[in-house]
Amino acid sequence: MLLFVDACARPQSRTLKIAENIAKKLSADWETVNLYEEKLLPLDYCALLKRDKAAQSADFSDEMFRFAKQFKEADEILVAAPFWDLSFPSILKCYFEAVCVNGVTFVYNEKGVPEGLCKAKRLVYVTTAGGFIPENNYGYNYVKQLCTDFFGIKETTCIKAEGLDIQGADVEKIVKAALDEADLRLFE
Repeated sequence: MLLFVDACARPQSRTLKIAENIAKKLSADWETVNLYEEKLLPLDYCALLKRDKAAQSADFSDEMFRFAKQFKEADEILVAAPFWDLSFPSILKCYFEAVCVNGVTFVYNEKGVPEGLCKAKRLVYVTTAGGFIPENNYGYNYVKQLCTDFFGIKETTCIKAEGLDIQGADVEKIVKAALDEADLRLFE
C-alpha cells in the first residue's frame, strides 16, 4: 500500500500536482492523509502522558495512534510538502509527532538506539519553492533523518521544483523537469 501524506494547504498546489502524478506511477491504489483535513495539533502535556502510558503498557488501541500504525504498515510513502520558511508547513511536524511512537514505528534497543519497525522500503519527498532551496534542505533532511534513524526506512528521495515564482519563470517547464527527474530517479 502506498501512503500519500498531503501537507499542501492550497487546493491548486504545484507540489500536490507533481506528487499526484508520481503517485499514479507508483501505485494504482493509495491511501491519502490530507493533513489539513485532519486538524492535527502539536503534542501537549496531556497527550504526551497518554502516549507514554500507552507505550509502557504496549496498548496502542487509542485513536491517537492511527497515523503511526498506518505509517508503519505502508509499503511505500509519498510526502507532498511545499517549501515554506526554509522547511515545510508546521502541520507536517505535527504529523511526524503523531507518527514517531516508541513501540509502533520504532523501539529503543538495549543501548538506547532507535530501531525502525516500519515496512516501507522507500519514502519519496516532493517539494516546490517559489525561490531556490538552499543546499541544506532542512525540511527534507529532517524527514530523511527520521526515516533512517527512527523508522528503518533506508531509501529516501527528494523531488523538487524550484524558482517557480521568479519573474519570467516557465512554470510548466520547471514542473515537467521535476516530473522527468522523478521518472529517472524512481522508475528506472
